[in-house]
Amino acid sequence: MTTALLLDAAVIVAYFAVVLGIGLRMSRGEKSVEGFALGGRQIAWWAVLASILASEISAGTFFGAPGEGFALRNYTYIQLIIGYLLARIVVSAVFIPAFYRHNVVSIYEFLGTRFGPPTRHAASAVFLVTRLLASGTRLWVPTVLLVMMWNLAHPGAAATPQQEFWMYGAALVFIIFATALYTTIGGIRAVIWTDVIQIIVLVSALGFSLVFLITHTGGWESAKPHLLGAKVFDTGITPGAGFWANVKGVLEQEYTLWAAFLGSTFVTLATHGTDQDMVQRMLTAKNKRQSAFATIMSGLVDIPIQFAVLGIGILLAVYFEQNPDALLPRNPVTHEVVANKAYPHFILTVMPGGLRGLVLAGVLATTMGSLSTALNALATSYTRDFHFRWFGEPATDAGRVRSLRIGTIIFAVLFVGVALATAWVSAINPKLRIIPIILGIFGYTYGSLLGIFMVGLFTRGRGNDRGNRIAMLAGFAVVLLLSGLHNDVWTLFTGHPLWKPAGLPVIEFPWRILFGTVVTFAVAVCFRTPANRIADTAEKNARP
Repeated sequence: MTTALLLDAAVIVAYFAVVLGIGLRMSRGEKSVEGFALGGRQIAWWAVLASILASEISAGTFFGAPGEGFALRNYTYIQLIIGYLLARIVVSAVFIPAFYRHNVVSIYEFLGTRFGPPTRHAASAVFLVTRLLASGTRLWVPTVLLVMMWNLAHPGAAATPQQEFWMYGAALVFIIFATALYTTIGGIRAVIWTDVIQIIVLVSALGFSLVFLITHTGGWESAKPHLLGAKVFDTGITPGAGFWANVKGVLEQEYTLWAAFLGSTFVTLATHGTDQDMVQRMLTAKNKRQSAFATIMSGLVDIPIQFAVLGIGILLAVYFEQNPDALLPRNPVTHEVVANKAYPHFILTVMPGGLRGLVLAGVLATTMGSLSTALNALATSYTRDFHFRWFGEPATDAGRVRSLRIGTIIFAVLFVGVALATAWVSAINPKLRIIPIILGIFGYTYGSLLGIFMVGLFTRGRGNDRGNRIAMLAGFAVVLLLSGLHNDVWTLFTGHPLWKPAGLPVIEFPWRILFGTVVTFAVAVCFRTPANRIADTAEKNARP
């Protein structure tokens, strides 16, 4: 083994040792449900901030965002950060205080108080299915490196889709169960403190990658026109096209200012206000003010990180123009470079030993960070909203924590299945882009979730169990229709589309949650809340 590979291996082994050591150490003292799920609400705000970032920046972002920069040669993806910041302000001012007042562990308990058990269970089920699918699709991303290493070592005999699938599978099982180990034993405290280490490794990896690319594309003076001259904002408007044509065009584009102010705001309201995975780490802070501060600051810290990952993608395009590489992964049909694989290819073939190990550790950090938070949140929601209801709640804290740990193991196994399915689809369709896939999954269902939470938070006497379920189905149906998913699924099995209303746009992923929310809210407010529910909510809201 060469010195460079030994350095890489040492860095990665050291990373695993630190993360698993911290995770296992945090297992001490977690004897209650609130301790396992919320860390006793005693986590420092800066650790909460780091955990939010680690949950947001998955391996899909680590490779997907550079892929967006590589494919588009601009920063237009970062426009969505406007909505991220606006939504965080609303979440901090409205959602977080309500959750603290109601003293919830699973945030869907709030809906149970406001409307009733059927709404609580419907919302929790939407979260469980959507988060499982969205997080599961992220997990195959770091295993791309394994397949690329194989192909580089065998340039004349690239791995077949079947071989790729089995390599993905071996890596996925290892990553998932290594993460599940410390998550199951240590709970949310282990998740958050390992997230702190992981975000440090991630930022270091991105920083070194950016500096390395600048020096290898001719230095700052050479890189500056590409980095500072790239487009950031795009209105999406075509002069002279007419009003409806421009509206339709904007809805069919991913990254525009309209999507930033409207679509992205609703996306973040949903992911940061109604998703147990994200909100659970916010609720570990000592009080609602520290939680709100960590939430807003995480949005500000995310700005330079996103510029860095997109800058890496732009400079990768410059680097491979200056240094053509016949081994750069290409689509076998179109022969275009596979944007998602440009950065991992650069890591494996250009970066020196040690630095390459750091970046590979960064990939593992993002994967394990987002996976650990998802596992803990899924186990918490499932146990609190379903398991105790079906099988009875244990009489002791030890029994309740044992149920949470069993839930963590169950979802670890389910993640393996979803990730393997995604890996198979990716192996037979290498042109797929990561970011739209991950964010698109949320778009189909989280509008329904956000619409119900908004009825509960912004109205006093509207919405009830029956109306809420009708509203959620209506919101999902509208998004299904406008996104064209029904046609995609039908075409997959029959070879031809089912039905597309003439003149309607096929909306892109930033817009799906907005449409789902508006429809769900509009239908739900047509139904009146029972008087006893209004009284229960008023009593909880009276708390400081």
